[in-house]
Amino acid sequence: MRTLFLQAPSFDGFDGGAGSRYQARREIASFWYPTWLAQPAALIEGSKLIDAPPHRTSLAEVTAQARNFDLAVLHTSTPSFKSDVKTIEALKAANPNLKAGLIGAKVAVDAAGSLAAAPVVDFVARNEFDFTIKDVADGMDWKAIRGLSFRDREGTIVHNADRAMIEQMDSLPFVTPIYKRDLTIKNYFVGYLKHPYISLYTGRGCKSRCTFCLWPQTVGGHRYRTRSVGHVLEEIAWAQKAFPEVKEFFFDDDTFTDDLPRAMEIARGLGRLGVTWSCNAKANVPREALKVMRDSGLRLLLVGYESGNQQILHNIKKGMRIDVAERFTKDCHELGVTIHGTFIMGLPGESKETIEETIRFAKRINPHTIQVSLAAPYPGTFLYKQAIEEGWLDDANAELVDEHGVQIAPLHYPGLSHAEIFDSVETFYRQFYFRAGKIASIVGEMVRSPEMMKRRLREGVEFFHFLRERQDAAHKAAS
Repeated sequence: MRTLFLQAPSFDGFDGGAGSRYQARREIASFWYPTWLAQPAALIEGSKLIDAPPHRTSLAEVTAQARNFDLAVLHTSTPSFKSDVKTIEALKAANPNLKAGLIGAKVAVDAAGSLAAAPVVDFVARNEFDFTIKDVADGMDWKAIRGLSFRDREGTIVHNADRAMIEQMDSLPFVTPIYKRDLTIKNYFVGYLKHPYISLYTGRGCKSRCTFCLWPQTVGGHRYRTRSVGHVLEEIAWAQKAFPEVKEFFFDDDTFTDDLPRAMEIARGLGRLGVTWSCNAKANVPREALKVMRDSGLRLLLVGYESGNQQILHNIKKGMRIDVAERFTKDCHELGVTIHGTFIMGLPGESKETIEETIRFAKRINPHTIQVSLAAPYPGTFLYKQAIEEGWLDDANAELVDEHGVQIAPLHYPGLSHAEIFDSVETFYRQFYFRAGKIASIVGEMVRSPEMMKRRLREGVEFFHFLRERQDAAHKAAS
């Protein structure tokens, strides 16, 4: 079947391709690669991938191509589901013979509910969906396709048996040729990575049990299933030649350092290739390993600190100790490894005092840049189940983003309201960045690099507009 893979048009600036955690508008312009769509696209000959948000592709431009395809596969999420269904309606209005299906965590955890809520959707592919979609595109009888839920000719929803997880990860083809064929890589921008960058996965799954984290609990699983070292290095070598303009490769595995001996072996290979690279990491990597990776081209680690309160880390099953995280961060600073630290406001156990404690912790360890998010109880996660049972999530505040795609604060606790959690994000950013020492370091960075100066000025303007939108949303909610 002539197959279209589509990240549909959505809220202006909405990053539906976000990997392991949230789909939302970002504080600054930020777009991750649609790797979860590119992977099955690489399995199907003659497919096409359209990633509408970063390319500013309109719905009219997408629907104009609808007659060129027999099958459309859209990546959806809880925040974008309604909008994605409207896109399918528009595609089918232009091509009534088109079959359309959805993939992603939203439909993985609620296949029946998703199909019932959207009669225009023909099928959803549950959990790890790559080969499920290939079977559909190859024209296999839908009744025989494992991992598929579909609407039969009578309109009855049918759920086939589950598909086994992929164990031989090298059976998946490279995604970078799809990037080369269908995407404009300069449209993908993340403030803490060099531009242009490329991100991809070297494995799936995460052995950590963080209660809020979406993909391990819905699609990837809690076993870290990996591609072979040679397979990874071969793709990077191919991408080096195909994208000579790329300044940094990012490994988007939930926790690339989960298998540390493998990570170090890949690092040494990357060092021989002479590339600059970054990855997700837990704040417990030993200094010796950090040094090996730094000497082999590692520039930055994206580290989920989440909170500076030890009890909250226990509550979310983070498996991290504050003292270990502090020592790890000190090692990174001394070795010259840059850290982008992520924090979450509103996790179970949060209070006014723990918010202040986390802000003090962030200032003390002083990562180069930070991202502060609001706790997001996505369906399918332990946090969502817990929030429902404990009464932390009520119907009036159950949405994860507002009508503009900006993340809201859906949770509340005794003594800590939605508004206080929402406002804590701005407080966190202001207190972290508007310190004399931090301002001086940012100015120094800008003076040394004209490119960095342009980037930071642009980010400042975007961040100002984002804060203004947040304030407007807060005032609207209050009224």
